[in-house]
Order: sequence, then structure tokens, then C-alpha cells
Amino acid sequence: SQQVRGMATLKMISIRLKSVKNIQKITQSMKMVSAAKYTKAERELKLARPYGIGAQEFYKKAEVKGEEGEKGQLIIAVSSDRGLCGAVHSSIGRIVKTDIAANPNTKVVIVGDKVRNILQRLYAKNIAMVVTEVGRKPAVFGDAALVAQSIINSGIEFSKGKILFNAFRTVVSFRTTEMPLYSQNAVANASKLPVYDSLDSDVIQSYTEFSLASLLFYSMKENATSEQSSRMTAMDNASKNAGEMIDKLTMTFNRTRQAVITRELIEIISGAAALETKN
Repeated sequence: SQQVRGMATLKMISIRLKSVKNIQKITQSMKMVSAAKYTKAERELKLARPYGIGAQEFYKKAEVKGEEGEKGQLIIAVSSDRGLCGAVHSSIGRIVKTDIAANPNTKVVIVGDKVRNILQRLYAKNIAMVVTEVGRKPAVFGDAALVAQSIINSGIEFSKGKILFNAFRTVVSFRTTEMPLYSQNAVANASKLPVYDSLDSDVIQSYTEFSLASLLFYSMKENATSEQSSRMTAMDNASKNAGEMIDKLTMTFNRTRQAVITRELIEIISGAAALETKN
């Protein structure tokens, strides 16, 4: 019975060791893929940053401020449809939950399916729109323009708004950031807007729509770079943890096998000694 128990334990350890090795191969492959995607995303991010920075500078120079009213708040949460990238999605979901708790009259536009899963159970009534199929391919300005046009066509009215996304810092770190978002009336009532010439209602409307697309494009690029770098780091840590587990399982397997062999040798020697004594 002891021999059977030893063989069963060896088989269980062997199966687990094989599964951990397979997982390590998968995480190493995902790390390599994420590294290639991260390199491309970082290169494209440098080209996309002027879109977001330019729009933000205009709002600062014109001293645009949020409206005072009861139209509520609009939050655009930028994430993606894919996981295994650390706290990229949960950090945005946590901030959105806090904002909704502070201001129940909040509408959320979600770019990506992961944040929708976080908010669906408790705050489904606050979700105004969900944009899926994000993150499979690198975002282009046309994708951001389609999302911006959908938001404009939905007729969502708000007094204050912001875009939540993960701003890329380094390969191993990102910062969950928010950018203010202003309605057309807020831009038209800016204190220093008369400094700019030839700004009628049509021009302001066109620029408001274009700036929304620009800010979305910038935030999507920042979030995509943060996601790929975080996934690369997460898969690297997973591969290292799998390697440590493989070493421990290999040592346990060898010790158990040695114990089984030693036990069998003791039984053989004891049986031989008993036969000699009997004779």
C-alpha cells in the first residue's frame, strides 16, 4: 500500500510538473508577442501625443471651465477587450465606481469590454454606451472618430466630463489619468475665447467634435502602450514564478522517487534477511 501511495504521488507530481511547464511556455510566448506590440505601440504613441496635448493646451489658454448645472457628469473610460495585463482595467473601474458613488447622475461611455464587466453588476444603469472590439489591432484616428461621432449622435448632455485612461510612464509603470472634457456651450462661454478671431458657432462645434476625437485617439494610444507594457511585465513575472515552481516540483519529485526506491530496497533486503534467518 505504501508503494502504491508513493507511485500515485509521483504521478500527481509529474502531471502537475508537465502542466506548469506548458503554462511557462505560453507565458513566455505571450511575453515575446507583447514585447513586439509594445515596441510598435510606443513608436506610434510619440506621433499621437500632439493630438491630445494640442487640444488640452487650447482649453487651458482659453480658460474653458465646466458648466454649472444639473445635466450630470460624463465619463469616458478607455480600456480594451483583453486581460492578463495587471491592474490596467481594475484601476479605471475603481475610479469610475468612486465617481458614480459621489455623483449618481453620471453617465459612463466605456471603450473596451473589461471595464464593462467590472461595472455591469452594480452600475448597469449608469452605462450609456459600450464600444467593443478594441485592442485587437492598433487604434487609428478613424476608430477614435467613429467613437466620438457615436457619442455625439447619442445626444448625451453633461455639465462636466472627463476621459479616464492609463498614461504610459515607463516599461514597468503607468499612471491612471483623467483629462477634462467640455461641452460645446462650455467652450463657447470661455472667458478668453474672444482672443481667437473668426470663431462662430459652426467653427466651435466643428472644433469641439474634432478635439473629442483627438483626445480619444490620444487616450487610446496611451492606454494601448500601458496595456502592452503591463502585459509584458505580467507575463515575465508569471514565467519567473513558473520557473520557481518547476524547480520546487522537480525537487519534490526527485525526493519522492528516491524515497520510493529506498523503501523498495529496504523491503527487498528485509525479505532476503528473513529468508536467510529462516533457513
